[in-house]
Amino acid sequence: MKLLTFEHGDAASWGALAGGEVADLGAATGYPGIVEALRADALAEVAAAVDGASRVKLSEIGWLPVLGHPAKLVCIGLNYMVHVREMSRAVPTVPSLFLKYHDALVGHEREIVRPRVSDAFDFEGELAVVIGRAGRYIEEEDALSHVAGYTILNDGSIRDWQEENLSAGKNFPRTGGFGPCFVTADEIPDPHALGVRTRLNGETVQDGNTADFIFDIPKLIAYVSGFAPLAPGDTISTGTPHGVGHGRTPKLYMKPGDTIEVEIDRIGTLANRVVQES
Repeated sequence: MKLLTFEHGDAASWGALAGGEVADLGAATGYPGIVEALRADALAEVAAAVDGASRVKLSEIGWLPVLGHPAKLVCIGLNYMVHVREMSRAVPTVPSLFLKYHDALVGHEREIVRPRVSDAFDFEGELAVVIGRAGRYIEEEDALSHVAGYTILNDGSIRDWQEENLSAGKNFPRTGGFGPCFVTADEIPDPHALGVRTRLNGETVQDGNTADFIFDIPKLIAYVSGFAPLAPGDTISTGTPHGVGHGRTPKLYMKPGDTIEVEIDRIGTLANRVVQES
């Protein structure tokens, strides 16, 4: 299934893609969101409810951040070898982590905002892993059984602020896209064989593959769960491939009027337009 969170009229809900329509599962199941359905271990129930759910035209919805407000969004830095080299960094021996705030995220087709204090607004297309089964001290060999599915993050980064303070540079409001859909794990049998492509105004600027991870998904889950219990809906974003604007000469940053797209095999394309903070 491909699940999404959306607004229609004055109401917010969530549902499943069904051709050019959305099956409204908020109304059909009683669960208020995707995360609540995951916490109830209800994906089979959700799938069974799709056929009987009322429909909304896809063209009539507004896309919201795909998971609403998961408790944790843990992001991984420097997880592709070529990206490590382009950033002139040492190869990490353990995953590098930071946290993303909820208000830094917007949905598919929503505007992302370049803050007025910087013009160093960079793109980072990433595969994000959504936890479906709670756990602490998860073993690598069991880690993928804790995964409910996958989505896309554009980890918009304010590079000059990031150089001074990582958390600040990663958490300006409305700087990152999250979505468009949450794709259940049964539709992605091998998450380590996915193409990750980013396009700026239609031109490909990142073209990587998750086969190039330094730390694979089981290692990331085991590491993160070693310091924090993981709960359904918690998300680990796996880092970005090479091609970021900050690693280029000259630098290539997003500016108002640009369109940025992140496409990942089997998931879809996350698109956002850039505007200037007023």
